[in-house]
Amino acid sequence: MSKILIIHTGGTIGMTRTADGYKPDGVYFKDAIFHMDSLKAETMPKWDFMEIDPLLDSSRMSVKEWNKIGKLVADNYENYDGFVILHGTDTMAYTASALSFMFKGLKKPVVLTGSQIPLCEVRSDGRDNLITSMLIAGEGKVKEVCIYFGSLLLRGNRATKYSATGMRAFESPNYPILASAGTSVQYNESAFLEQKDIPFEFLPFKDVPIGMIKIFPGFRFDLFETLLTEKLKGVVVETFGSGNIPDDKGVLVPILKKAKEKGVVFAVCSQCPQAKVDMDTYEAGSTLKKAGAISGKDMTSEAAVTKLYYLFSICDDVMQIKEAMEKDLRGELS
Repeated sequence: MSKILIIHTGGTIGMTRTADGYKPDGVYFKDAIFHMDSLKAETMPKWDFMEIDPLLDSSRMSVKEWNKIGKLVADNYENYDGFVILHGTDTMAYTASALSFMFKGLKKPVVLTGSQIPLCEVRSDGRDNLITSMLIAGEGKVKEVCIYFGSLLLRGNRATKYSATGMRAFESPNYPILASAGTSVQYNESAFLEQKDIPFEFLPFKDVPIGMIKIFPGFRFDLFETLLTEKLKGVVVETFGSGNIPDDKGVLVPILKKAKEKGVVFAVCSQCPQAKVDMDTYEAGSTLKKAGAISGKDMTSEAAVTKLYYLFSICDDVMQIKEAMEKDLRGELS
């Protein structure tokens, strides 16, 4: 029988009501799952339980917590057949993307899940999300970082949060689902990440300065110049469509050239969830390319941000980082 490790990081699934709203409650949650009859069934994998301290609303996650979660998995990698990470939905896609880059040569399931309604409430979706995630982690078919939520299993670095209230909170707009759960779990094995014959390695992130900018009509590019400091390492720019920007009135190219001289990497993603950046398609996007920006292709913004963290953590050569941003490393882009 397989054995998995449940890692509780916080989030709605383990919260209880307080005078100030829902708040993580480790004592309640631990008692609740240890007394949940479903988790003791013969068909369930054996499991152990850990939690990070302090438990966090996922809006408060940072590089420090990503590294802490990653290290827990790495330290226990040889002792378990799979891992379930309980996490808040707000930044779950960021954490899943970050872990996908941190784990090189991963050959076990790492499944992130949570809920829209706390486990303490009658209508909680947390029970099914937790139970199915455990079964998927125990079965061991999907050997990558995933998100299971609302009956869908998605590649972690292809997922993005779609709904703050719906039970299907996540979508994978540019990549097929890995599995769907009805009366049984139906796997889409053709979408699984190709396994490479390399040893497992944990690569923690450095807390490098990374930024994100969302372009909008009338965007003042000249104001953006004040953000370019010697400390800034990378920026994800969310543009229109396939990489288009509004009229920059001739100020953007000098700004980007200045940033290039400082070693700042600009990765262009789309504001459209289902899109692929091609800065050659329209004249409005070619300005970015000519100034040295690189295409994020069909990566989610979550994947692009965490990929920049990863690359700047393992490499100092800006040209190598730019080349790697446009290459598929963990199934994050087509």
